[in-house]
Amino acid sequence: MRVDHEGLQFERLGHASVRIETGDRVVYIDPWSEVLDGAPGDGDVVFVTHDDPDHYDPDAIAAVAKPDATVAAYEAVDTSDLEFDVLGLPHEGERTVAGMTVETVPSHNDPDGPHVDDDGDPWHAEGEVVGLLLTIDGTTVYFPSDTDFLPHHESVRADVFLPPIGGHYTMDRHEAADFARSVAPDLTLPVHYDTFEAVETDAEAFAEELAAEGFRVELF
Repeated sequence: MRVDHEGLQFERLGHASVRIETGDRVVYIDPWSEVLDGAPGDGDVVFVTHDDPDHYDPDAIAAVAKPDATVAAYEAVDTSDLEFDVLGLPHEGERTVAGMTVETVPSHNDPDGPHVDDDGDPWHAEGEVVGLLLTIDGTTVYFPSDTDFLPHHESVRADVFLPPIGGHYTMDRHEAADFARSVAPDLTLPVHYDTFEAVETDAEAFAEELAAEGFRVELF
């Protein structure tokens, strides 16, 4: 399913892999081979938010990217196995990528929260993940990636919001709903759910809860 908003077309390829088509470019975020259908090779820009294999997948990048694509990856990711020149993204800061303004926003799990492993360590420690706040043709798009809703996120505003809602490794649907209220987007498109048992959730309940408050949510 594809969702249109202000001249942008959004498609969830599966899991947390997203394709955004504008009037003159195609953008991919965290493509993963497990959810790709073939090798479209149409990507002008490919973003990578962290090095988990479901977010950093060199084979998937090669499958979606044009030969001259711009690959922009969080600088903590070892991209030496890519056959592309890579533009490094800071943990927190702003870059221009292929004419788009990109602000990186730190993302991680709260070490005192519920999303920790059997040893009590967060699945995503501070410094391991960045979220992306993209400005595309005047529309702001926020992809927080694998994270909890953290205090510094409360200042982020965006037109389109793509939160993870599956829980276990990230915030669950209830925390994601609070995050959406804070971001106050025109459109919310949830990701990172129902791919496998650990991240199964009631996405319809998430959508209904926010829709009852006047938010537009699409399960794309």
